[in-house]
Amino acid sequence: MTEGAFSGGCQCGAVRFKATKLGRPSICHCRMCQKQFGSFFGAFISADLAHLTWTRGQPTLFRSSAKVKRGFCAKCGTPLTYQHPGGLELAIGTLDHPEKFKPEVQVNRHRGLPWIEELFEAPGFTSPEYEAFFNSIESYQHPDHDTDAWPTKDDDT
Repeated sequence: MTEGAFSGGCQCGAVRFKATKLGRPSICHCRMCQKQFGSFFGAFISADLAHLTWTRGQPTLFRSSAKVKRGFCAKCGTPLTYQHPGGLELAIGTLDHPEKFKPEVQVNRHRGLPWIEELFEAPGFTSPEYEAFFNSIESYQHPDHDTDAWPTKDDDT
């Protein structure tokens, strides 16, 4: 169990949380996690419910099976939680510092996509045009830290 003050939230800032006890970081390859994240797998870290506080808003829940509910932001769609009979897990990417939580295990690896082992062997891609485009983006995303209010008064989003 990792103890400290960890915060995070959704992309638009409508839902924010603080956690002081986090457990094992993992990735899950099951089809439900693939669909929840719209990706090849879902990345989670277990959270002690007694040490988790929703500081702005709360996730909307979707019952993805008889035993599981998945939380997301109703405003922007960010996947936030995986709730199962044994507890709750937070999406690692929603933490303000996801780089601190390298997955330690792969859950449902046998259910993963057949080419997943080769995924990171693909060459990297960049070009001056690609870099210029990304450098020109003005982000409307909530910053990776707590704010007193969001959006700010002068935002029209």
